[in-house]
Amino acid sequence: MSTVGGDGGDDGGDTAQKMKTPEGKVLGRLSDSGIGPGWTKVSCPCCVSEQVEPLVLVQLGEQVRPETKKWLVKLIGAPVKDGGAALLAHPGEDASGDIIMVSAPRCTLLRAAEELGLCKTYHNGDMAAFSYHDRDNFKDSDNMEVFLTLAERQYIVKYELDGVRAQRDLRIPGMSDSLTLHNRDNIWQKLERAGVIVDTFPLHHQDKLKALSKAWYSENQLAQPLDAVLAYFGGTVAFYFSFLDFYTWSLLPPAILGLVLTYCSGATQKEVLDSVSGSKVTGDDDDSLSVSGHMIQAVFSMLWSTVVMELWKRRSASLSCRWGYLHLAERFAEPRPGFHGDLGVNPITRRVEPLFPDWRRELRMVLVSVPVVGLFLGLVIMGMFGFYWGEAQVQQLHQDWDSLLSQTLLYVPSVAHIVYTNILATVYKMVAQSLTEFENHREESAFQNHLTAKVLVFTFFNYFAVLFHIAFCKQDLPLLRKRLASLLVVSQLVNQVTEVVIPFLVDRFLSAPHRAEREDDPQEDKFRNQRNLPVFPGLFAEYIELLVQFGYLSLFSCVYPLTAVLLLINNLTEIRSDAYKICKLFRKPFTPPVAGLGVWKTAFEILSFVSVISNCWLLLMSPRLRELCQEGGISGTNILLLAVLVEHVLILIKMVLAFLIPDEPSWVKIKREHIEFTSMQALGQQEL
Repeated sequence: MSTVGGDGGDDGGDTAQKMKTPEGKVLGRLSDSGIGPGWTKVSCPCCVSEQVEPLVLVQLGEQVRPETKKWLVKLIGAPVKDGGAALLAHPGEDASGDIIMVSAPRCTLLRAAEELGLCKTYHNGDMAAFSYHDRDNFKDSDNMEVFLTLAERQYIVKYELDGVRAQRDLRIPGMSDSLTLHNRDNIWQKLERAGVIVDTFPLHHQDKLKALSKAWYSENQLAQPLDAVLAYFGGTVAFYFSFLDFYTWSLLPPAILGLVLTYCSGATQKEVLDSVSGSKVTGDDDDSLSVSGHMIQAVFSMLWSTVVMELWKRRSASLSCRWGYLHLAERFAEPRPGFHGDLGVNPITRRVEPLFPDWRRELRMVLVSVPVVGLFLGLVIMGMFGFYWGEAQVQQLHQDWDSLLSQTLLYVPSVAHIVYTNILATVYKMVAQSLTEFENHREESAFQNHLTAKVLVFTFFNYFAVLFHIAFCKQDLPLLRKRLASLLVVSQLVNQVTEVVIPFLVDRFLSAPHRAEREDDPQEDKFRNQRNLPVFPGLFAEYIELLVQFGYLSLFSCVYPLTAVLLLINNLTEIRSDAYKICKLFRKPFTPPVAGLGVWKTAFEILSFVSVISNCWLLLMSPRLRELCQEGGISGTNILLLAVLVEHVLILIKMVLAFLIPDEPSWVKIKREHIEFTSMQALGQQEL
């Protein structure tokens, strides 16, 4: 880390550093009084700069005294060896103000880039794992605004703040004796819990945001500016939009196939009309053509899901290499901020840190997490039976009345169940977050994996239990078709309203008036106004939506060929609405460097595998197929054996396809091995 002075703003005026606003304006100081005239000092010559870009804003509580703020500014600027974060801090307008601006010097950014395992361009043009000791040989390593993206610089600030721990027991100036920091306490987390720090968030760069918005969703263009998205919002957001773009255009082949099959088969057209109208539609049937169409759709969906995921792996590997995330380090990092336990010596790292035995965590998972998850799965099943009861009631009502009103009421149980599942999913997500916190995982990756696993299990039950029960227990394909049509239409409308329309109305009529600003407003007020935006909720809901879509298409599209068409129409608007939402309706999020979709890729692959079983047995349930087989003299046992044989053959074909399509292009494999080789060489030279 860099040796940033720990005397804070008391003599910060010795440096020539000035604040450069996100709009490019340079401010010498925000006021003439308070802790000091500018940023905290740096003693490293290479870190001294005429201009400092504010990256992160720290919002303090109303009760925080000037001496507490002064201590916090010094803590942020102190070297790591003295227990600080080795960052740059600016006290804002004055000592009594409630904000602290935070930036990072060059050395801190470079050391963190090495710790995170980022790859950057070497002087010869090759991509290489960054090494702090070899920093001068990396291209643009003297210009942080070019060498690291804005999202990377802001994440590094958060990374360093979260890693600050007390080196001894100490009392915080200006606070009561009850708030005492103990040795190895996570300082930032404890200050947040005590209300000293109310918020920490990255600042928007308005000029860059306007340029990105114009190129992303304001103009009529199909290609997404993924590199610009990466630079501004980071790898997590860039990979999501890259996958959304890739998946959306991958829907074109099944959508075209679905339209062709529907157009060519009168029986399929009648089935679609039945699912929309809720009643039988008379017309000419072409059973053989309909069955052939369903078989083609089923086989295509199974193979399509495999090819799409294999091609995405290749695209993901290419993007990881191009963006410098191919060699992200798995290091023995400090525990995540929410981890707690008895203070002790880590047997691996030999650092003094909180320790929590694995058996206690596993006991909590077995005795608390599993029963609570089971309770919510029971609520899913209860909602499913409630849907069946309501379906029976409206069917009876329609038979008695046989009117337009009763025909409309046929969709009430489906709509009510969709609303119920959405509410249940929202509540469960909060419960799953609390359960995972209670399990007390040490690493952030373990925390996210367990949280995602809980949500995925519930999501599978919540969205697919009714469909599987209708298909394989009730064996009611017309009801399955109608239910799927309701889900595809109603769910997309509900998602668009809850994800875009409601946040837009809240922003337009509630939040926007509170952050109205004029050109001559003080810069600190403009920074502070960004806090009036709601916190970005993350991409969990977006991934769940895509996963459910993928399940509808790969598992059940053979009974409703227009599934891909409806999904394609929805996703073409989803790309722009999601882009608008993250740019305009929420605060800018902190996003860590990532090398792909993570556990979400595994979830999509599992659904792809299950699609083979689902489609084979859905075809077996088809009354038309059974009649045709009986007319051909094939017994029920032979039909079952034939279905099992076809299922195993298709699984084998999927495995062969997955084997034949490499997970990464050959040039990426060569680049990865070259990076590993050069990293070993650099390590050997350091040891010498």
